[in-house]
Amino acid sequence: MLEDIKNAIVEYLTNAKKSKHYFKDIEKAVKQKFPDASTRDIKKACNELVNEDKVAYFSTGSTTMYCLKGREAETTDME
Repeated sequence: MLEDIKNAIVEYLTNAKKSKHYFKDIEKAVKQKFPDASTRDIKKACNELVNEDKVAYFSTGSTTMYCLKGREAETTDME
């Protein structure tokens, strides 16, 4: 199940127009695919992706966001 959640997170981050995402946005996207996924499992999957160097943290100074590795420098009008 954790691998499925990780794949859903990477798919969401890859296909999203924005490059940086709040955890609640990732949680919402994962729960659309896996309604039974718990917040704890989604957070654990995010942390594992960070440790695997596939996802990076992005700090705004007051909030921590997530972004796909390699898309950190991207900006859009929506951000």
